[in-house]
Amino acid sequence: MAVGGVGTSLLLMAGIMVTVGLCRRLTRRRLRSHQRLYTFLLEMFSTFQICACTNELCLLGNVEPKPHTALTLTYGFTVLHGLTLTGSTCNPCGTLQPMWGGGISVKMGGLKIGAQFVAAVLARMFMRFIWSLEMAEPHFGALSQGCSNPMQTTETQAFCIELLFSVVFQLTVLRVESVNPKYKVHLIALLITTLVYAGGNLTGAIFNPALAFSLHANCFYDKFFSYSLVYWIAPSLGTVLVAFIWDEILPRIS
Repeated sequence: MAVGGVGTSLLLMAGIMVTVGLCRRLTRRRLRSHQRLYTFLLEMFSTFQICACTNELCLLGNVEPKPHTALTLTYGFTVLHGLTLTGSTCNPCGTLQPMWGGGISVKMGGLKIGAQFVAAVLARMFMRFIWSLEMAEPHFGALSQGCSNPMQTTETQAFCIELLFSVVFQLTVLRVESVNPKYKVHLIALLITTLVYAGGNLTGAIFNPALAFSLHANCFYDKFFSYSLVYWIAPSLGTVLVAFIWDEILPRIS
């Protein structure tokens, strides 16, 4: 893949991040008094950024040297997301955890999850439009891929991997809550990159239901039960398990 094509993809993702940053800033200035709309839009814009950028990053997975370039980009953009999207979860599982613990109401949690899936669909539609313009080499043929089939193992193994990764990720997020934010983003980015390296070739290591739908919508259409089981139910179950352990079991032990 040509360096120019990679550069165009990087500029595209940078443009998405700048645009989302401006939208979030405008929302904070104009809509803070409208709490529900304010919450919905902030979560939607933030999730849109992650879904759109990750869709583009997936096209760069074959850039040489493999997998070093892809992992470096994963780490770098995860850090940037962490620094620019403070206050947003961008993951239905990340919203379920405080809902279980009573940190946010069911209505507010449902609003955030709705915003996340709306953003996932919008990001998918936007990136398909961008790819249709074929502005860069990675975009050539991107629309004809159909279901890219990230599940390269048995359904049972894929379910266990996404469940385990969700548990590890959510436990880590809870554990580093008190860490200085400038260090925390790097710890989370390092964890995500490690998980992608460990399981990316088997399931994609997504552990985010909204992101999974944005990346592999065609797979959900073709094999809805299998993909909803692995990419929706497994990470959600992992999050509920973490919330139960964190709120019910660990306080009793300590």
